Amino acid sequence: MERKGMDELEVNDIITAGLCIEDAEELHKTLTETIGAAKGSDPREVWQKLVARRVLKPWHPHALHQLVYYSVYAHWDSTNNGPPLFWFPSLDQSKHTNLGRIMEVHGPRLLGTSYKDPISSFNLFQKFTAQHPEAYWSILLKELPVVFREPPRCILDTTDKSKRGGTWLPGSVLNIAECCLQPCRHPRKDDDSLAVIWRDEGCDSKLYSMTLKELRERVMLVANAVDATFSKGDAIAIDMPMTVHAIVIYFAIILAGCVAVSIADSFAAKEIATRLHVSNAKGVFTQDFILRGGRKFPLYSRVVEAGPCKVIVLPVTGEDVCIKLREQDQSWGDFLASAKRLPRPNHFSPVYSPIDFPTNILFSSGTTGEPKAISWTQLSPIRAANDGWAYVDLQVGDVFCYPTNLGWVAGPIVLYEAFLSGATFALYHGSPLGRGFGKFVQDAGVSILGTIPTMVRAWKSTNCMEGLNWTKIRSFVTAGEASDVDDGLWLSSRAYYKPIIEVCGGTELASSYLQGTLLQPQAFGALSTAAMATGVVILNDNGVPYPDEQPCVGEVGLFPLIMGASDRLLNADHDKIYFKGMPMYKGMQLRRHGDIIKRTAGGYFIVQGRADDTMNLGGIKTSSVEIERACSNVDQSVVENIAISAAPEDGGPELLVMFAVLKDGYSSKPEDLQKKFTRAIQTNLNPLFKVSLVRIVPEIPRTSSNKLMRRVLRDQVKKELSARSKI
Repeated sequence: MERKGMDELEVNDIITAGLCIEDAEELHKTLTETIGAAKGSDPREVWQKLVARRVLKPWHPHALHQLVYYSVYAHWDSTNNGPPLFWFPSLDQSKHTNLGRIMEVHGPRLLGTSYKDPISSFNLFQKFTAQHPEAYWSILLKELPVVFREPPRCILDTTDKSKRGGTWLPGSVLNIAECCLQPCRHPRKDDDSLAVIWRDEGCDSKLYSMTLKELRERVMLVANAVDATFSKGDAIAIDMPMTVHAIVIYFAIILAGCVAVSIADSFAAKEIATRLHVSNAKGVFTQDFILRGGRKFPLYSRVVEAGPCKVIVLPVTGEDVCIKLREQDQSWGDFLASAKRLPRPNHFSPVYSPIDFPTNILFSSGTTGEPKAISWTQLSPIRAANDGWAYVDLQVGDVFCYPTNLGWVAGPIVLYEAFLSGATFALYHGSPLGRGFGKFVQDAGVSILGTIPTMVRAWKSTNCMEGLNWTKIRSFVTAGEASDVDDGLWLSSRAYYKPIIEVCGGTELASSYLQGTLLQPQAFGALSTAAMATGVVILNDNGVPYPDEQPCVGEVGLFPLIMGASDRLLNADHDKIYFKGMPMYKGMQLRRHGDIIKRTAGGYFIVQGRADDTMNLGGIKTSSVEIERACSNVDQSVVENIAISAAPEDGGPELLVMFAVLKDGYSSKPEDLQKKFTRAIQTNLNPLFKVSLVRIVPEIPRTSSNKLMRRVLRDQVKKELSARSKI
């Protein structure tokens, strides 16, 4: 659809976008003056001037924000210029960010006379850290409150060639949970610092809080109970919503020298059982119910159905669980009783372990149907914390809210980001999709708000956040799936166009490999840089890297020396999955990640989906095999079903699409199969998944060796989605 340029806008266009005639005339005058002052200027400068003058208000209709933004960039050539930009860093502010500050201190030493300032020298500094990752991490370890019981012999040891990722911080001993809970000068946090702030759904007038000292004592109480019930090294699962209790339990497990097993509270019993079995979990922390919108949904019963191991059950409301427990299970109150009998129940001596001791088992779906069990060591939280420190710029005094779950990689990441940066972590005990969550963001004074695109789309479509004041937010974070430009426009406009820091990473990396930053201009739905100390190349179909900076589309390959990334899997061959078949590059074998990435003019990145049979649905990784297995035998007319995910070429969240081949003589409507497939997936796999499209085809394309050609199907759907977006 042809859009009007800024100089073509009329008062009637603004009225149509939702303003009354008086306001429309005033705004039109302001726009005309701004355009006149920037006559002949780059559209980016026009947009920057409009944002600086706060011409567009958070309470203006979204249609007006769309009108102005798309008019500014109506004649923008993205092919040659890269994506339109919406946020621009200032030199003065850049020097006060965490990353800018260390660049100012160390840039001249590391880069010599090439160093100018945090903005103009950013790309050079990033490339230096990718080539010398040990230099970057030696700086970061002085910035984060990582306290070693025994210090490392060095930062990185590459003498053992069997360890492709190197040996990081060899010889060091610590307890990473203790580092999160103790006062520290770097960053400045003391016992009276506000550690957690939260609200229960339905209680819109009340906020609860906990200081660092109160949190530490609560964690130590639970650690005493864990120590009395389990043995060092035991794997203990957490299957419950992200609540204050869940955070306390997570840190207590690690403080006591045990291993947390992350299981999402949305999983069906079968999926819970798989994860308990693979991790060899000795126990599970869960709730009797999940409370959403005043309704109770069973959780304990699902965990019981999953397996026989010991379950410790917290009440969703009140002091006691209101259901009958199995003989081997315990209520939360009974579990804590063993610790409360101790002379000093709120004191616990942390269990110190080598740096490569496992702390957390997380799961990431592969192409075989069984989730890969990824073991995080104590290195992984340090890398995770860097995401918040370096890119999001979390600092003491920030209030950081990121609705997620410990069952997904974002859960542990955001905890370490908050508690190793000295920020206050904000929690909403309820659904983040409604106005209650938005009011909590307002009332808690959230300064950094994390989202996933699916969540933003729900807010935008329901208009549930209208009238709320989010102007204390200084930046947004989005991760989990590819972002849509218009959803980003809506989100950023809620806070006078604050930056949205895009994140693309993985469970096995413990963080990101592509990022947005506060030291570079940002574009909606795009990432602006490889992560610090991370080397990224894009490969063509023959596995040959494209030249740096060249616009291209291909599978991503990573430099292997990634501090904190996985080097083992509990149930699969790590080397085979992440390295076998990957090309050599400058003397090192690249690490596989599996994303297809588009690099644009100007060096921005847009996620195009997966190269393998893994898909990303609403921020949740799953596999085609899992989906197809759940959908088998749901309709007698279907002889074969194939699941793929696809997103438009210009970015945006992936959609689940099913291809169905019907038996001879049978007929079915796509919309009927869509309902049946969705019901089967939500019952057997995950209630958050849904089928967006069903395509009935005569046959599924295959190679001569009978291998499914999912990429052919994916490309077909992408073209269809792209054509739709242009209508």
